[in-house]
Amino acid sequence: MIKIAHRGNTTGSDPELENSPKYLMEAIQSGFDVEVDVWVRDEEISFGHDGPKYLFIPESFLLEIGHAAWFHCKNFEALNFFNNTFPHLNYFWHQHDDFTLTSQGHIWTYPGKQIGPTSVLVMPEIDYIDIQDAIDFYKPNYVCSDLVGLLS
Repeated sequence: MIKIAHRGNTTGSDPELENSPKYLMEAIQSGFDVEVDVWVRDEEISFGHDGPKYLFIPESFLLEIGHAAWFHCKNFEALNFFNNTFPHLNYFWHQHDDFTLTSQGHIWTYPGKQIGPTSVLVMPEIDYIDIQDAIDFYKPNYVCSDLVGLLS
């Protein structure tokens, strides 16, 4: 099972650190993939959930973490940027869609929706008291959570 640290979180949500380059690298170095929120405005790359927080991210950093990153494009400019500049990286855009297809052919699944072999089980802690119960029930190949560090 591929474990994806939601915004770099591995043992719980940490709004002060999530999406920071250092935090993302720590998760990757611990063996996790990462979901990272990306904005592009006026050709400048930024990370952050509700808006650009970590500014002036170099393209070289995207390539450095690209092997383990699931780039969540937060605006059209980010989606267009990845599509034109880094189509080989794994990126997607969604808001409240039940499902969206990533650029690498994975089904990014809104919490609580049906999953299949190429689906990412996203934030199972929203619907389950015990995240391990969700893993045992769904048996996913991919899980994205704030709690991936607590999974066996």
